Amino acid sequence: MADVAEIQPTEPAVESAFIKELVKVWRAQDTHGHWDGKADLDLLEPYILDKAARRALPIIGDPDPETLWRLELFFNAVALSIERATGVMISPMLKMSHEGFGRMVLIGGRLITVNKQLRDVHRFGFDSLAKLAEEGDKYVKAGIEMINKFPDVANF
Repeated sequence: MADVAEIQPTEPAVESAFIKELVKVWRAQDTHGHWDGKADLDLLEPYILDKAARRALPIIGDPDPETLWRLELFFNAVALSIERATGVMISPMLKMSHEGFGRMVLIGGRLITVNKQLRDVHRFGFDSLAKLAEEGDKYVKAGIEMINKFPDVANF
C-alpha cells in the first residue's frame, strides 16, 4: 500500500465533494469513536494502490472482506452524492461472486442510475487520491445525468 505521506493534504482532490462524502461515509462506520483521532487521509489510504502494490497482488484472487467493504463504501458515497444533488433516494445493490466478479447498480426509483460491471475486485484501488476523486466524480456525474434525462422514472 502507498504510504500516507504520499497523499498530500494540499492536493486539490482533498477538496473534491466526492472525497468529502467518502470520508463522511467512512466516519459513519465508526460507531465507537475509534477513528476520532485518525486523519481523513489516513481513512482513505487503503484506496491508494500504486503500481508496485498492484503488481504484488496475484492476477487471480478472491477479494477479502475488507476490500469488499471498501468497494461498498465507495459506491455508498457515490449514491449519497447523487442523492444530495438530485433529491432522489439512491439504493446500491451489489452482486458479487467469491472470485471477485460481479455488478454494482445504483437505483433511483425505477431507474438504474449507475451500472458498473466489476472484475478483479481483489485489486480494487486507485493510483492516487486524484484518481480516486476523478473516478467517484465520474460516477456521480453519470448518475445525475441519468436522473435528469429520465426524471419520471427516477421519481416513480
